[in-house]
Amino acid sequence: MCLLREVKSMDLYDIIIIGAGPAGLTAALYALRANKKVLVLEAKIYGGQIVNASKIENYPAIPCISGFEFANRLYEQVKNMGMELKFETVVRVDENKVVTTAGGNTYQAKAVIIATGAEKRKLHIPGEEEYVGKGVSYCATCDGNFYKKKIVAVVGGGNTALEDAIYLTDLASKVYVIHRRDSFRGEERLYDELKAKENVEFIMNSHVKKIDGTEIVESIEIEDNDGKINHLSINGLFIAVGQEPKNEIFANIIHVNKAGYIESEDGIHTNIPGIYVAGDTREKMLRQLATAVGDGANAATMAIKEMQE
Repeated sequence: MCLLREVKSMDLYDIIIIGAGPAGLTAALYALRANKKVLVLEAKIYGGQIVNASKIENYPAIPCISGFEFANRLYEQVKNMGMELKFETVVRVDENKVVTTAGGNTYQAKAVIIATGAEKRKLHIPGEEEYVGKGVSYCATCDGNFYKKKIVAVVGGGNTALEDAIYLTDLASKVYVIHRRDSFRGEERLYDELKAKENVEFIMNSHVKKIDGTEIVESIEIEDNDGKINHLSINGLFIAVGQEPKNEIFANIIHVNKAGYIESEDGIHTNIPGIYVAGDTREKMLRQLATAVGDGANAATMAIKEMQE
C-alpha cells in the first residue's frame, strides 16, 4: 500500500516584508500603491522601537508627535490600503525567496525586503538579566512611571540616554547619568536641557560593572577609568547604550558585517538578487525615523522596478 504525504501549498506574494517598523510599513505602503500583493511578517508588535519614543521632534513637517501616535497613524494608513499583516516569527529565508516561520508556515515571493530593525543593546553584566522588570529597564517611557519620587540611573551617552534622563527627571527624585566617556554623543540641545535640571547628576568616565539587590534592584557597582570602584544606591537602572541587529537567521545566505548589520553597497540590495534591505538592520551612518521610512520607500520602489524588468 502506497501512502501519499499531503503537501501543503505555498502562499505566493509579489513582495514579502519582514518587519513592521517604520521601514517595513513604508515599504508596504509603496508596494500596495503599486497594486502588488504584499505580506508583512512581524514577530512582536507593529511600529518597532519608535513606539517607545515619548516625543519625535526631528521628522519633517511634524513639529512634535509621540512615537506611539506616529506608529499608529502609519499602521492605519497601510492597513486601509489593504495590508496583510501576520504576527509570525521568521526563522529562515532562502535564495528562492521562500520564507519560513516558527509555526512551520512557508511563504514565497518574487521579492523579499528585510526590515527587522535593531533591538536595545545590553550591558552583559552580572545581575542584568536577573533584574529585568525588577529595576532594570530599556524603556524609560514604558517604565518610568514606576519610579516616581525614587532614585534612578541612566546608562548611555547618545540621544536616547539624554532623552530618557530628561523624561525621568520629571518623575524621579534623583537621576544619575552614567557614561563611559568624558562627553556625550547626543545632541547638544538635549544635554543643555538635561543639565539645567536640578535633580540630575552626571557620572562621567565610568561604567556599570554589576547590578545588586535582593528581590529588586538596590544598588550598582561602578568603575571609573582609573579602576576605582564605587557603589551607588538606586531603585532603577535604565540602559540606553545603543542598538544591535538580530540578523542571525539571515546570515546563512546574506552578508553581514562584524557588528551583525546587513551589508549593502547601495543601501538597498543585498548579495542575493531579489532580497532587499531597509531600515536600522542595515549598515548605515544614521539610524533615524526619517532614514528608516526613506529606506522603506527605496527598497519597495527598487523591488517593483526590478520585478518588471
